Amino acid sequence: MHVLTMDETTATLIEALRAQVLKKGYGGMRGLALAFKSLDIDFSKRIVFEELKIGIESYGIRMSEGYLRRLFKALDKDNSGGIDFLEFMKALEPPMKSHRKVVINEAFDKLDVTKDDVLNVEDMKVVYATNARSHPKYQSGEWTEDEVLRSFLDSIDTPGNPDGKVTRDEFMNYYAGVSATIDDDCYFDLMMRSCYGLPPKSSQSKKRPQ
Repeated sequence: MHVLTMDETTATLIEALRAQVLKKGYGGMRGLALAFKSLDIDFSKRIVFEELKIGIESYGIRMSEGYLRRLFKALDKDNSGGIDFLEFMKALEPPMKSHRKVVINEAFDKLDVTKDDVLNVEDMKVVYATNARSHPKYQSGEWTEDEVLRSFLDSIDTPGNPDGKVTRDEFMNYYAGVSATIDDDCYFDLMMRSCYGLPPKSSQSKKRPQ
């Protein structure tokens, strides 16, 4: 009989939890992150077993305590009684093919006008000012241009802690959730290019005339 190593065990347990989270759609990972952040009262960014259990239950996922204890033990590699929140969420992040990461990075690079690896309202003004002014809430006078652009950033930012800035990792994490709901590679690529006005993939592969 094949005996799972610790790494294999951890991967199997994480995969089972990830499958449950992704049933809630591409916002599943963000929702789970928000559930855990609400428990981090002391801002330690560490999760103890009871917090893991409460966070999973509060998000509406039913898993046995035995399963959760096995998962927690596998992740608590130093037996400290706590697991790192960011590492935990990173482990849950759906795996993506390299070419999907490429187009996500292309989109981020287009938005990152200042080239500081952080998206903020000033970046958005350069790229999407026209789009912001066509937003219904801008046209009704309810929101300013900055508020429209900040709303876009907050939709991608880390749940529960929006600061008006989106890092490359946060951008990648958001679209990892979107990617997990789209099976077709070509459709995902087309969706990203259409959404962010990126050149078609085929045009990038053509050699420029000498």
